[in-house]
Amino acid sequence: MPHHLRTARGRGALGAATLLVTTALLASCSSGVQGATTLDKDADVTLTWWTGQADQAQTILTGLAEEFEKDHPNVTIEVSSGAPSTEDLLQKLSSSFAGGTYPDISYAFGSWASELADSERTLDITDQVSDPAVGWDEFSGAARQTAQPTGDAVIGFPAVVDNLSLIYNKTVFDAAGIDHPTADWTWDDFRTAAAELADPDTSTYGYGYSVSGSEETTWQFWPHLWQNGGEILDDSGTEATFDSQAGIDALTLLRDMAVEDKSVYLDQTDTKFGQIFASDQIGMITSGPWSLYDLQVAGTDYGVVPLPGTDGRHTTISGADLWVLFDHQDANREYWSYEFTRWLTDPEQDLRWNVAYGNLPLRESEIDSPEFQEQVTQMPGLDVMAENSANATIPRPTVPGYVNLSEAIGTAISEVLQGEGDPGEALSRAADEATASLAEK
Repeated sequence: MPHHLRTARGRGALGAATLLVTTALLASCSSGVQGATTLDKDADVTLTWWTGQADQAQTILTGLAEEFEKDHPNVTIEVSSGAPSTEDLLQKLSSSFAGGTYPDISYAFGSWASELADSERTLDITDQVSDPAVGWDEFSGAARQTAQPTGDAVIGFPAVVDNLSLIYNKTVFDAAGIDHPTADWTWDDFRTAAAELADPDTSTYGYGYSVSGSEETTWQFWPHLWQNGGEILDDSGTEATFDSQAGIDALTLLRDMAVEDKSVYLDQTDTKFGQIFASDQIGMITSGPWSLYDLQVAGTDYGVVPLPGTDGRHTTISGADLWVLFDHQDANREYWSYEFTRWLTDPEQDLRWNVAYGNLPLRESEIDSPEFQEQVTQMPGLDVMAENSANATIPRPTVPGYVNLSEAIGTAISEVLQGEGDPGEALSRAADEATASLAEK
């Protein structure tokens, strides 16, 4: 179910990152309008909010903005999607920075965070979120780190969170007489089951994986790297380190499953493996909450567990997106932008936004709520995915140049899984290419 204007729930839209104009240009531009230099909480304020949403999602958010306005009559919130699609928002922000017409609050893919921080237009809300009453630590570690892309300033609140879990097809497992996956499965358990599920006579595969070379290919790989103790970048964020032994072992696992065991359906399109899984011809996929609605519609008998791990680590990846706050050199707009966004992401409102819409809740405290439990009855496994947020401890890099890094390793993974090349050599070449692209940024 494509809940938002987004494609693939925070996985895509990386290419738009190159559309931002230079920081120097952004810093030099100004709207020329003098804002309030001292805070007057009772002064009339108009905020612009770009939601990045459409249809039902936009309706829900507009209703929440109207509710906030009713409680705070001096605040007017001008709500719009901001662009024809969420992917277009970054380009829209870029041009609005140059013209001084940027919003107070905007939806943003997590992968844009460092680009936006570099614009010198974002608000720093680090001090505000340190207040225990905000409950900042109730957001997942990956979401919090995404909102703090430079490791310094916090530039916004988490807006939507998701993560990858292992979804298994009970019909395929039962037909093969294999026990269902459990929360403590290891890589060996995973590989063994995939091989036992595969049956060329019935065109049944144990596992499905994208080999399009896109971010879908890449972000499916990162949990394996992290579970094995590897890292994408060094501490300085300037050198790719995914070609470590941890990375080689992770890619070798997938390569052996695909090439030796022939248990993996290699999807060139990013979408077919989900459809084939739904039709009972793939035993396992790694996916997120966006898949559950489609599986319900298809009538697929499925289950959900955390990702198979190694050494007790079941690290997953989260596509955390943000509500980014922008600075207009106006104390009143700054105050009310923060107050509205904090209110919006409080559990009471989030239950009526993300949870009501079928997304994962932003905060762990919402998992036991009646509202979320009702959604779980409609989409079983959503509760497991919510709890799996605790395994989303590492964010994807938000450094400029990530898009090129992703393309480099995505191509290497795709080639190796299709029997072309050695895992170590392929990752080494990709790391060299990625490091070179980081240097250019």
